[in-house]
Amino acid sequence: MNDTIAAISTTLGIGAIAIIRVSGNQAIQIVNKIFKGKDLEKVQSHTINYGYIVENDKIIDEVLVSVMKSPKTFTKEDIVEINTHGGIAITNKVLELLLNNGCRLAEPGEFTKRAFLNGRIDLIEAEGVMDLINAKTEKARNLAINQVNGEVSKLIRNLRQKIIEILANIEVNIDYPEYEDIEQMTNEMILENIKTIEEEVKNILNKSENMKIIKEGIKTIIIGSPNVGKSSILNRLLNEDKAIVTDIAGTTRDIVEGNIKIDGIILNIIDTAGIRKTDDIVESLGVKKSLDLINEADLILYVLNNNEEILEEEKEILSKINSKNHIIIINKIDLDSKIDKSLLKDYIEISIKNDIGIDELKNKIKEMFNLEKLDNQDLTYLSSARSISILKKSLESLESVKEGVKNKMPIDMIEIDLKQMWSLLGEIIGETYTDELIDQLFSQFCLGK
Repeated sequence: MNDTIAAISTTLGIGAIAIIRVSGNQAIQIVNKIFKGKDLEKVQSHTINYGYIVENDKIIDEVLVSVMKSPKTFTKEDIVEINTHGGIAITNKVLELLLNNGCRLAEPGEFTKRAFLNGRIDLIEAEGVMDLINAKTEKARNLAINQVNGEVSKLIRNLRQKIIEILANIEVNIDYPEYEDIEQMTNEMILENIKTIEEEVKNILNKSENMKIIKEGIKTIIIGSPNVGKSSILNRLLNEDKAIVTDIAGTTRDIVEGNIKIDGIILNIIDTAGIRKTDDIVESLGVKKSLDLINEADLILYVLNNNEEILEEEKEILSKINSKNHIIIINKIDLDSKIDKSLLKDYIEISIKNDIGIDELKNKIKEMFNLEKLDNQDLTYLSSARSISILKKSLESLESVKEGVKNKMPIDMIEIDLKQMWSLLGEIIGETYTDELIDQLFSQFCLGK
């Protein structure tokens, strides 16, 4: 990180202003080479300076230049931000001059990556920055801001502190057994402390599943046999003609996607190909894709035809989705009923043709995911799949500690699993990490951030 990086930090295009950001040990000196105005190396930190960007004696643009000296900056390095007039030609020209005078083009997310590596933010806060940029709802924004300001990180740091206190007592007992005034850390005492930590971890995990829904939305798929009205339901939910609707079975051959907002939560809805046995190669590929999506979905809307008997293959699907979040929808209740409803435990009856039942369907979804309760829920919890997955692994280490205590294993053996949990929690906030993880995480950021 000894080089100085530069990138355009605003969307490239026509606009009122554009910002080119520079960070590194030579940031001020390099910008000073192409700036006509005050000597930037002599101005005070955190000041905005009027002048011109020039190439030799030729004026490129009239600008405002912000100078922020380390360590009180986002990256903890010297940062200069050049505010130019918005426009593709202008911003690209200023960036070109910076690169010609010693800067390197920043990689995606490299400014935030430097903030992490220099200790300005931790991994949860870094992920929060990206979530804040990508937030599509007010709830998602509130969730992200709690990550950015460090509130979520405190949860993990508190857990690590409790574990390190147990480990410290174990170490003292092992290294100085001759001192009688030291409290002996017995297996029973460890078990008592572990139960408290376990309750906290499980509580965080339970609440974090809801946070993931707020951040990513609910992946919802609509499945069913051909011509039961799946595409009509999608169109009605979205209030637009997203999917083609005909009376010909097998019209939908690939997935059609859209999203709606219910109580501030995004529903990512996928209309799938009708599930049936077919010799049509293209349609069969669509059917396979529909079946594969069942395993990935957070919510399955399974549509049946009120005007037809339940087929054996439909019964197989009912059995397949039984263990997942699902809502059975009986469509076309405006037609004569031929379906045996006694085979179904719970269902919603609708008629897309007569505009009946859509509001009931939305209310069912709200009830299933407690969406109304999320309004008042504390948003200080984990939200990324990465951190939730690591926390689940740490719970496994905790189970190993409990098992070791029950089996009266030596205390130094139990210590190994406690250290493993402490290390895993460190991965969540970035106290321990691999270069591959960091490269992958920050590569998902946009350029200039």
